[in-house]
Amino acid sequence: METQNITLSLPESVLRKVKLLAVRRGSSVSRLLTSAVERMIEEESDYEAARKRQTALLEKGLNLDFRKPASRDELHDR
Repeated sequence: METQNITLSLPESVLRKVKLLAVRRGSSVSRLLTSAVERMIEEESDYEAARKRQTALLEKGLNLDFRKPASRDELHDR
């Protein structure tokens, strides 16, 4: 996969924490941030797919097997 450099501005305290996290995980800051962004993209994609499935289901409707209600006389033997 081809990569492209970007300039990213982070608060110093956040950058320090990201660098420590990358060291603890045996990774680079770039690899760590790439993984985090890829997870966000996947979650967003999964959410969108689920939303589309549920919207289609709502538009189609569910067969709840409703029948014509019984009349009073049918319910009570007279």
